[in-house]
Amino acid sequence: MSAQASQRARSAIFARLRDADAPVPHAVPDVQGYYDGLPATPGDDATRFAERARGWQAEVIETTPEGWPAALAALVSERRLRRVLAGRDTAIADTLAAVLPSMDLHWYDESLETFKPTLFNEVDAGITTTLGGIAETGSLILWPDVREPRTLSLVPPLHIAILRASTLQPTLHAAMHAQGWAAAMPTNVLLVTGPSKTADIQRLLVYGAHGPKQLVILLVRDEAMP
Repeated sequence: MSAQASQRARSAIFARLRDADAPVPHAVPDVQGYYDGLPATPGDDATRFAERARGWQAEVIETTPEGWPAALAALVSERRLRRVLAGRDTAIADTLAAVLPSMDLHWYDESLETFKPTLFNEVDAGITTTLGGIAETGSLILWPDVREPRTLSLVPPLHIAILRASTLQPTLHAAMHAQGWAAAMPTNVLLVTGPSKTADIQRLLVYGAHGPKQLVILLVRDEAMP
C-alpha cells in the first residue's frame, strides 16, 4: 500500500470513529453495597483463613506471639534448611537473628544483579512478613519493598510467611478499604494463595511449576483462641 493510500485509509478510520454514536454511560456498580448486603460468615477469620489456605496446599502452623520464634526454629531444623533468606530491617529481623543460627540465616541486602546466582541456586527458603491475609480465599497479602523484594517470596523453593491473625480481613474488598490501598500502593502487591501452581499444560493443575513448591504460614494467633 502506498503512503497516500495508507493516509486515506487512516483518515477514513478516524472519520468513522468521529461519526460514531457516543457510548451510553453505565452506572458505576455499588460494590460497597454488594458487600454490605452479604450475610455474615460464621466462625472467626483466622479459622476460616487456615481452612482455605490448607485447601490450596499451604501448610498452616498456628502459634502464639510468644511461640512463633520457636516454631520457626523447629521448622528450619526439621526441614534441614541450610540457607534461609530474609529482609534485614523488617519487624521480625531481630527475632530471626536471635533464633536462627548465623550459618543458616542470610540477609537479602544485595542487588538482584549480583545476588541472582545465589538466590536461584543456593537459597532453600525465603522468610517474609505479611501485610495481612484474606479469610475468604486463604490468601496472603505481601507488600514488597526494598527490604523485602518480591523475589524473596517468588524464587526460593520454600516460602515461609509470618502472618498475624489480627491483620486478617474477611474479603479483598475489606482489606483494600481497611488498609487504605487507594492512598498509596507499591509497584507490586502480591496476593499469595498456596504454593505456585499452573494449569497451562493439558489443563492439569500442577503445584510448584514456577516459584515456590511449598508455602508454610506461621499463623500467629495474637488474639483469643476460639
